Amino acid sequence: MIQPCKSNIDRIIRIEKSVCNRYLWEKSCLLKARLQKSIWRDRTFAQGWGSCYRESVRSSGPRGSCSFKMTDQGSAYTLDEALLAVGFGRYQGWIIAYAGLGSIAEAMEVMILSFIGPSVRSEWNLSSTEESLITTVVFVGMLIGAYSWGVISDNYGRRKGLLSIAIVTSGASLLSAFSPNYISLVILRCIGGIGLGGGPTYNSWFLEFVPAPSRGTWMVIFATFWTIGTIVEASLAWIIMPRFGWRWLLAISSLPALAALVFYGLVPESPRYLCLKGQTTEAHDILKRAAVMNQTQLPPGFLLSDQIASSDEELDTLEDTHLLSPKRRKTVASKTAFSTLWMLFSPNLIKTTILLWGVFFGNAFSYYGIILLTSQLSSGQSQCSSLTSFSVNGSQDSTYRDVFITSLAEVPGLVFSAFVVDKIGRKHSMELMFFIGFIFLLPLLSHQFEIFTTISLFGSRMFILGTFTVANIYAPEIYPTSVRATGVGVASSMGRVGGIVCPLVAVYLVSGCHQTAAIILFEIVIILSGLCVMFFPHETMARELDDTLSVP
Repeated sequence: MIQPCKSNIDRIIRIEKSVCNRYLWEKSCLLKARLQKSIWRDRTFAQGWGSCYRESVRSSGPRGSCSFKMTDQGSAYTLDEALLAVGFGRYQGWIIAYAGLGSIAEAMEVMILSFIGPSVRSEWNLSSTEESLITTVVFVGMLIGAYSWGVISDNYGRRKGLLSIAIVTSGASLLSAFSPNYISLVILRCIGGIGLGGGPTYNSWFLEFVPAPSRGTWMVIFATFWTIGTIVEASLAWIIMPRFGWRWLLAISSLPALAALVFYGLVPESPRYLCLKGQTTEAHDILKRAAVMNQTQLPPGFLLSDQIASSDEELDTLEDTHLLSPKRRKTVASKTAFSTLWMLFSPNLIKTTILLWGVFFGNAFSYYGIILLTSQLSSGQSQCSSLTSFSVNGSQDSTYRDVFITSLAEVPGLVFSAFVVDKIGRKHSMELMFFIGFIFLLPLLSHQFEIFTTISLFGSRMFILGTFTVANIYAPEIYPTSVRATGVGVASSMGRVGGIVCPLVAVYLVSGCHQTAAIILFEIVIILSGLCVMFFPHETMARELDDTLSVP
């Protein structure tokens, strides 16, 4: 057995210089890291050797260097300490602008579903089933995309995930405006939905740049981009649809997605993801650029990643993986991609995962239901009750107007969320807003005059959007970096299921003059969602983000 002494380390260095085989060279670097760790138990030194090993593995071959220099300052700092020192400034301003662009694109493409259906149906003489399929396939695509982009982002990097999302979304959205027939439109809208499923990736990516103390407030501010998208889309529909038709609306609505693709070259990788993969040098470079742009300074010392050289078991795993043949490495990478999903069902996460699914399903069912209810109750449903004052002749203008008004409800909802999320916590904020949203829907158990219907829909959408916003803050905070994008993506997929089921059930009840039954269904879903929030095991307010899944 090799004793951990300096002469042995020098011997390994000499062996490394004489060995030309790439894999034996990697093994020598790893052995040095292990020897050094046994001499210096201090975690700081182990971090340095681990970082050296990972850099050498990424180098071009045996000529790569596995040398390591101790910094003059023996101190080290964590990523959360670095983000706190960097602060929130111009650098994060660019990050939130780009992530917000993706959120605006998603919101506009979802909101457009409320407007193009009737026009397409009239132009191509479609049945009501064929019209509803245009909406359904988008949510089916989002269901697929939410999971797929999460796996890609967790295993291959946030940047690659964002690039793929931008390409698919912008391409399918623009091409759908030139659809020659119904089939091509359905196919392109489904592909566009797959791209739109990447919304949670923007959310997770931005979250990983924000300091912990102000994370809740900034995540709510990020959610305002979704609201901007809904308001802009409602305004565009009001202006464009009566004059130019649905094709122009589709084309103009694809511009934010195209802009996300154009500006992709300026997108940095998440430093938290880089630290997770052991690429602390690259993470440090990004943090240094952020500090320069924000006119701040990083802490003295060097960046410490808990993922590097943390145990001999981890080194063994890395050694086995890197010494495999290229074919075997691809197999391991494939298994890793699938295992990311199963980690969500580990003993530490299974309860949170299932409860999150319930909350996302209930939020989406309620939120999209209220949007569709607005259109249904404004589009000439006066035959169901003599109390409503909507006119059939003016139903088109009434729909655009009421969707626009209720979209404005999201602004005070976001303001309220920002006020409470970092004061009473994520869980209590969601519980409170679910309760208020429940109260606002109660008057619609019976038919009301137009003004009371609008007020009720305005208030309920305001607070349901608030719970949606806080849930999108809580989900990436509760999951560790290693499965964050996948966890949030799968939870978002359950929300897409809610978006698919809602028009098939609730809106069908309203259009069949069963408004009371529809509202009762919404209220039950809201109650069940609130109960799921009550059983969440942890509060995440001001808590540092975890990078790995801890052992129970």
